[in-house]
Amino acid sequence: MVKCPNCQHSTALVFTVVDRNRHITDQVFDYYRCPSCQVVFLAPIPENLSDYYQDEYYALPVTVDDLQPSLPDQRYKIDLLRPFKPGGSLLEIGPAAGSFAYLALQAGYHVEVIEMDQACCKFISEKLSIRAICSADPASALDDLGQYDVIALWHVIEHLPSPWDVLPALADHLSPGGILVIAAPNPRAFQFRILRQFWTHLDAPRHLELIPADTLKASLNQVGLKSVFETTTDRGGLGWNTFGWKISLHNLVKDQSLKRLMRGMGLVLTLVFAPIERNDMFGSAYTLVFQKGAK
Repeated sequence: MVKCPNCQHSTALVFTVVDRNRHITDQVFDYYRCPSCQVVFLAPIPENLSDYYQDEYYALPVTVDDLQPSLPDQRYKIDLLRPFKPGGSLLEIGPAAGSFAYLALQAGYHVEVIEMDQACCKFISEKLSIRAICSADPASALDDLGQYDVIALWHVIEHLPSPWDVLPALADHLSPGGILVIAAPNPRAFQFRILRQFWTHLDAPRHLELIPADTLKASLNQVGLKSVFETTTDRGGLGWNTFGWKISLHNLVKDQSLKRLMRGMGLVLTLVFAPIERNDMFGSAYTLVFQKGAK
């Protein structure tokens, strides 16, 4: 039996998966679901995780102008944060090329980032004039940093080998009244129940843990953060619903003409199942906002 990385409960194998999204390896990966806290996790974690993030994983622009096409899809994140913190210091963990970080800077936040990819850090630092700390260990990187009014992890926590070590560090580095926003794949998703190991948002072996929203809220509550907002129907969440159906079906077949047909079928399923996926946190991805109590 394998122990849950969160609660240490004994778990059993639920399915085996291959790298259906990027086909970097033919290796088979084992995923488990904890019967207690419901975390879905990969075990064992590959030692060479960086091998599964090839160069094309990051669509890295050359200039700030090259970044512009990606910005409209990121603006909803600024709109989501403003009611809670309209300004102040902001740390983004895992910014990739820095689209959200750049928008936050333009919106008046004082922005810093922690990113594991050196090329992304170089672009963010040199082209966007944003301080970039290059590290694959956010908890350690935070040791040398101060407190922030906002900390944001947009689809990053599922990539972390030790998210349960990172969460207390995030709470420690929030100012009183500060905001933590986490977006992640939702293991309670309707799609996951239907597609199981064929769900594209499982993304083996890059997604190491899929954490239920209630489990994340309980863990952060223990370190003084209160959940103040949750949704699976923000613009990002709805986009991941469509992506999930299209790419999951696309990955089921090898013939290119069939792939196009399956993507079209994915769009149909998006419409058919919209009433379910827009209800009761059953969408493919959640966004949670937490606030640190004032001292």
